[in-house]
Amino acid sequence: MNTAPGKELRDIFSLFSDKEPMGCRIIDSGHGERDFRHNVIFDTADGQGLVIKLTRNGFTTRERLFAMQRLVHEYRDAGAYCPRIFECKAGGFPYVEYEGRKCLAFAEEFAPYSILQDRDSETDPETENIWRAKWELTAKIANRHSDYTTLPSCYVLFEPMCDDDETDEVLEQAHEWKAQADRLPDKFKQQVERIWWLWWDNRKALGAVYSKLPTCILQADLNSTNILIDDEGKFAGLIDFNLGGREVFINYIMRECFRGDFDEEIRLIQKALAVCSKYYTFSKEEKEYALMVYRCLKPIRRSWELEQLINKHADDDDFVRCLDRIENALTKDIDFTSYMNGGKDL
Repeated sequence: MNTAPGKELRDIFSLFSDKEPMGCRIIDSGHGERDFRHNVIFDTADGQGLVIKLTRNGFTTRERLFAMQRLVHEYRDAGAYCPRIFECKAGGFPYVEYEGRKCLAFAEEFAPYSILQDRDSETDPETENIWRAKWELTAKIANRHSDYTTLPSCYVLFEPMCDDDETDEVLEQAHEWKAQADRLPDKFKQQVERIWWLWWDNRKALGAVYSKLPTCILQADLNSTNILIDDEGKFAGLIDFNLGGREVFINYIMRECFRGDFDEEIRLIQKALAVCSKYYTFSKEEKEYALMVYRCLKPIRRSWELEQLINKHADDDDFVRCLDRIENALTKDIDFTSYMNGGKDL
């Protein structure tokens, strides 16, 4: 619902535009005080509109915003629509007072397309064509191997994304899983320890070779709230580049492919690898270490599954099945390589 902007918002708007704001609506896309984000969509008399984003978190910095400008250009150059990012009229990205906070402000043009999540569909709104189009675009961008920023994406491994983080998200999730697993009865302790050290030994081995994997700079958030579609329901482009940055591509692919079931998730990763391989040339190292990346990322990320079983006092058989699935994912040989050669598809 649009409302007339108050003086505070009108003053912020005036830093970026000489137009008259007719109304605005605010979308809260943050996650509490440590990640404050308001997107203010302004209507203007000429109908073009302007989005001003007000952020206060550890990862949205002026340096990252300048890199985002370049990244948006790369995606547009590859044929996708992405809203351009604007500096203020005086140049650069200012800090402003907003709702009692000192926020970093930047502007985006208003996208002339619909967001996929808003599509009227009773089933998964992401059709096969949209799914393929987003991966084809991503692979084309990744194949450029751009290096104009060293700032990591939100999916970064073996380092924090920003100063507010103590470690990478994967290690944090692994410790959360171990904390839940340690609540299990003693009869499961041996398997829990075996799983933990299988995971930890793989992570250490991957850490020793991870720097050999090529990097690229990507948008890093392909969910349905950030995918744009045209009036015919076809893929048009992407929004929200604030989590983007330098990334290892196979890490990115596996992190963006998520399913609750291990086997379904593996098939989705294989399918994404196959689509990407038509536009991206996977290196020898990427093919060699893909299984290690999978074992680091996927098997013990779901602490909530164990927590739910514990809280509902599940039967021993439920715990056995859960732990066996995890151990199997950490030990079985999964074919990723043949899907990275540009031919095989699903």
